[in-house]
Amino acid sequence: MPSPFPGMDPYLEHPRLWPAFQHQLLACLYQILLPGLVDRYRARVGTRTYVSEMPLFTSVLREEYTEEFVEVRNRSDNKLVTLLEVVGPANKTTPAGRQAYLDKRKEAVALRAGVVEIDLVTQGRPTLTYSRDGLPEFDHAVSVTRATAPDRYEIYTATVQKRLPKFKLPLAPDDRDALLDLQAAFARAYDLGGFATQIDYKAPPPADVVLSDAQRAWADDLLRQAKLR
Repeated sequence: MPSPFPGMDPYLEHPRLWPAFQHQLLACLYQILLPGLVDRYRARVGTRTYVSEMPLFTSVLREEYTEEFVEVRNRSDNKLVTLLEVVGPANKTTPAGRQAYLDKRKEAVALRAGVVEIDLVTQGRPTLTYSRDGLPEFDHAVSVTRATAPDRYEIYTATVQKRLPKFKLPLAPDDRDALLDLQAAFARAYDLGGFATQIDYKAPPPADVVLSDAQRAWADDLLRQAKLR
């Protein structure tokens, strides 16, 4: 059964579900990207691990995180061409998670690589700062930085009520972009992860999910029409 939501499913922000969803989404993006890469490139899934510490009464709660990302590299010299990231809640809500994410991004920019950030998380503080002037209201965004213009962003947006966008993933400056359909990758990840059987849609969305009253009313009506409430 597909997700009842037309785009991102806010229930997937639940801490119990997010790690598996993030893994599935990265894997699906990798699988969609791979056939479109010419022999000039190779793609790989990399990982980073860090520990987040949070004071808890008289002790410190330590939690280890492992996050995946996709790298596109030149076959000839192994040079990083593009970094593809799916931002997680820890990257937006914990100092360690934010720093680990930004360090990887900084490394990619220093290597004159393109960077693509997919942010489907409503909670926390955005990892990127840019003006929203001229942009429509949005809940989710794909931000693209090209190697030739590291200080500029191409922004593809969506709201919780709309499908996720297609976006252009930059390769070498003298090559054409790869076009990826984020909604198609999401649908595949949701299905492969079996999330339809893991989510209780009778309950409200996770407490940390940021939705307006109008959006919550819309979600409630959507779930009722889908006979999940």
